[in-house]
Amino acid sequence: MPIITLTTDFGQKDPSTGAVKGAILSELDAVTIVDISHQVSPFHTTEAAYIIQNAYNSFPKGTIHIIGVDSEITPENKHIALALDGHFFICANNGIMSMIASEIKPEKIVEINIHDAVETNFPVLDIFVKVACHIARGGTLEVIGKTIPQIKQLKEFEPFINQDQNQLVGHIMYIDNYGNVVTNVSKKLFENIGKGRDFTITARSVSFSKIHDSYSDAINFDAPKEKREEDGKKLAIFNASNYIELAIYKSNPRTVGSAASLFGLKLMDSITIKFT
Repeated sequence: MPIITLTTDFGQKDPSTGAVKGAILSELDAVTIVDISHQVSPFHTTEAAYIIQNAYNSFPKGTIHIIGVDSEITPENKHIALALDGHFFICANNGIMSMIASEIKPEKIVEINIHDAVETNFPVLDIFVKVACHIARGGTLEVIGKTIPQIKQLKEFEPFINQDQNQLVGHIMYIDNYGNVVTNVSKKLFENIGKGRDFTITARSVSFSKIHDSYSDAINFDAPKEKREEDGKKLAIFNASNYIELAIYKSNPRTVGSAASLFGLKLMDSITIKFT
């Protein structure tokens, strides 16, 4: 049974998500539809890229991933389908796949060209669903598009490194449900540039000189509970995706606050790492 995942910025209020699912079910007799997320910030391709990168490889090979973020077709925003790492991805060519494709070379990329045969102002419903169902029935990418050599790249994924290799400037690319802020600085890049040197991470008015491997690693559990520094403790970690993340231990954005609110950070804000 084919699996089709959905990642969109549709939210939960509007009928869009339900309509897309209904269209898939109308075309395929047996299919599993999985929601990855419908809470991507509107038109935020970097956020969507982070979500799909960290979810897709938990699915079986052959899974088809529809990404409905910034998907309106324009002369600068064509639609593409990719075969990559044993999976299929259908999205706009707006850089949303460049985070994954920078690590793994796509096996095939096509620019979708069935638009003349389909009248639409809702491409996720009318174009992406048809492409996904075509693939699910065993169809090839060449039937629905022409092969292209590469995809659009997003420069936002690349931190700046100064000439002396002692300063790295990144930015916030994702804020999770707990209000923790994820930077675009990977553990691999940090270690390659840092080479074991001391460092200071600065983001607005907060700074960090240590990166933990987990949230609880920042807490001294040998101390009596009443003497531990837990509530409101700020920390930097390498998160499960191996990016530097700035966090508040056991934060809650709806009550006590979070790294995003308490540090005054939002998407695309910069962070600086200085090595000494």
